[in-house]
Amino acid sequence: MEFQKKCDQAETLRALSHEFEYKKQRKTKGLKTARVVSITSGKGGVGKTICVANLAVVMAKRGYRVLVIDADLGLANIDLHFGLNPKFNLNHFFAGEKTLQDILVQTTCGITVLPAGSGLQQYTHLDSTQKLHLMEEIDLLHGRFDVVLIDTEAGISENVTYFILASQEIIVITTPEPTALSDAYALMKLLSTMFNEKKFKLVVNSVVSENEALDAYQKLILVSSRFIDISIDFLGAIPMDKRFVDSVRKQKTIVELFPKAKPSLAFEELVENIELKSEKQAQKGSMQFFWKNMLSYSEAQ
Repeated sequence: MEFQKKCDQAETLRALSHEFEYKKQRKTKGLKTARVVSITSGKGGVGKTICVANLAVVMAKRGYRVLVIDADLGLANIDLHFGLNPKFNLNHFFAGEKTLQDILVQTTCGITVLPAGSGLQQYTHLDSTQKLHLMEEIDLLHGRFDVVLIDTEAGISENVTYFILASQEIIVITTPEPTALSDAYALMKLLSTMFNEKKFKLVVNSVVSENEALDAYQKLILVSSRFIDISIDFLGAIPMDKRFVDSVRKQKTIVELFPKAKPSLAFEELVENIELKSEKQAQKGSMQFFWKNMLSYSEAQ
């Protein structure tokens, strides 16, 4: 039943894409396109949002204009990691009360955040009208950012696949725990078999050693090579550190509070690896990622 629902998304996406293409007539020549990256996980509790916040800070310090989209529309909390208390969020946008421009907020380190709401179930499954409205509004941001990081909700849902399919790159966050690895594999398998996504990047969080991270990566490579045809690039690992607890309590990233700590250095290296791999890998799209990628996906079905 659940898999059938996901298959049925093709018809919805096709209608959305054609309608958006019909409505969209603006010229965007000469504008710099943004790199759009979905950061996701097979299960909760692996530190996905912490990774998003720290990566965003490192990128901003390197001069990138960064937009972070909180795509966990039911249990949003990216704003807390930046010490923000936004007055408006995506709930107000979907209710027709505010535009995306109205709800964008700035962090002290120069990152722009698109906050989502929390505690409301009505927006955890977006309908076709809401998705189209979101497409149009995000497209208005074209040229304003160098990098867009999408912090998806954990697990597999229509919203998760929607945002992931709209991205140029997919980074999967996991830990070495067997349940986390199993769920990470399940997520990549679904995206591969149902939506033809074949390229993934992996970050192993909360490791005690680099060997532990490489062992986790090798386990995923082994099982995926047996059952599905995908490519998994190992981006790096984030060491376990008790100071993460302090950073969450103080609503600051660890790279800001403890720049010389091992996790902070690991995030710096992670961004370097992301930059390096981006030079070797063609992007899937541009800032108009929603309508273009959805259109190509729909017509491939």
